[in-house]
Amino acid sequence: MSNKDSEPDMKLFWGCFIALIATAFGFIVRTQVIGEWGTEFNLSKTQQGEIFGVGLWPFAISIVIFSLIIDKIGYKIAMIFGFACHVISFIMTYTATGYDSLYWATFIVALGNGTVEAYINPVAATMFNKDKTKWLNILHAGWPGGLVLGGLLAFAMGDASWQLKVGLILIPTVIYFFMLMPCKFPENERVAAGVSYREMLKEIGALGFLIIAGLIVWELGRAGVVSENGWSDNVKYGILAAVTIGSFLYLKSFGRPMFVLLLLIMIPLATTELGTDSWITPLMEKVMGDNGALVLIYTSAIMALLRFYAGPIVHKLSPLGLLALSSAIACIGLVALSGASGATMIFVAATLYALGKTFFWPTMLGVVSEQFPKGGALSLNAMGGVGMLGVGVVGAQFLGLFQDQTVEKKLLAEQPAIHAKIIDDKEGVFGAYKAVSPDKVKKLNADESAALEVIEKAAPQETLKTTAIFPAIMLAAYLGLIFYFRGRGGYKPVEL
Repeated sequence: MSNKDSEPDMKLFWGCFIALIATAFGFIVRTQVIGEWGTEFNLSKTQQGEIFGVGLWPFAISIVIFSLIIDKIGYKIAMIFGFACHVISFIMTYTATGYDSLYWATFIVALGNGTVEAYINPVAATMFNKDKTKWLNILHAGWPGGLVLGGLLAFAMGDASWQLKVGLILIPTVIYFFMLMPCKFPENERVAAGVSYREMLKEIGALGFLIIAGLIVWELGRAGVVSENGWSDNVKYGILAAVTIGSFLYLKSFGRPMFVLLLLIMIPLATTELGTDSWITPLMEKVMGDNGALVLIYTSAIMALLRFYAGPIVHKLSPLGLLALSSAIACIGLVALSGASGATMIFVAATLYALGKTFFWPTMLGVVSEQFPKGGALSLNAMGGVGMLGVGVVGAQFLGLFQDQTVEKKLLAEQPAIHAKIIDDKEGVFGAYKAVSPDKVKKLNADESAALEVIEKAAPQETLKTTAIFPAIMLAAYLGLIFYFRGRGGYKPVEL
């Protein structure tokens, strides 16, 4: 499909754009109602983190599965499945009665979100195959744009029930469905070029499938997800060995080394962007009160605007140069945000953070689509899948656990009597931990509650400082890749 066919192409493109907005609506509303869920259903910070996490990692299951079969079943079938997931999840969330029902409702919406990206990314890369990074950035302006629009709508609803706020996702969902149903989706460039299915799989290789399977098994094997007692280590290692050995015997390939490296980089990248976004509202509420959500809305507005103008920046710096610069700015922004106090300094630091994270996700997808076109939809979407898995399985829970542990340790050291009254033993992704019980907090007297509030106020911002290690790791990796390409004559897209 050519760019010259502007009318049908752009209707399809903007339908994909609105589908991405729908995924963002679900995400931003969760950040605004998670506190209400915690109070109403007695959820610890780590349990809230697990709900954030399950809103992310199942994305990888659907995006990888659909990427393996999407060229056979067609993009429209994937679109219909994603639409069904969004509607079913809304119904389940609206009628939720506790942690388990919220967990599985969020699981369903994440499957739908993964399915959305399984078709929108290869559609954009195929439609604009001479300028992929630019148009993937424009497409992914739909994510922060959806955060802004959904966030403002939820914020404007004020004290309305959380049940009504989660219904906002139906607005873009219905719109994209009716826009995309009559559209004709293009044939992927890999298929059009005659690259075989096995050649596509070789780009990922045994090591790539090991990374993907490892993250999925980590989450599915934990207690409460697949079985009451979880999976033993022997079962987990057996599954991973079977996936890795089976992949290698069939493909005779460990995968492209650079692709495997980019998969690993995607984990800290996603944690820096999405993991931190998940916690920006509750983190900043400790400093800004009820206006904490405005920080995420503000940073998202910057991202949406800049992604529309990514083309000239990419052409000047190269995709890897842009990623390296973004990593450095994000690192500085997170450190500044962790120490900022007062609305003015918080927004200054948040601006730095927003500038840093703006181009991460779509530019990484652009690099993959430009360097590994033989991988087709699979290589492109495996990258997004690993990112969501990384932040969902590790990142979101890490941030929640860090807060729980920080508060627990400070209470033990400074207020041992309060510690004895309100700390419960919990079990999570990282094993046993201790955390404040919201139910027990309600029984504290006024002085005890005030002492607890002082300790809790300091913990969230410390989490942001810890997160700065992730963009620092990314910066080192991107600089290494820049020097690698410089030794080969410079960065150039691969054309089929």
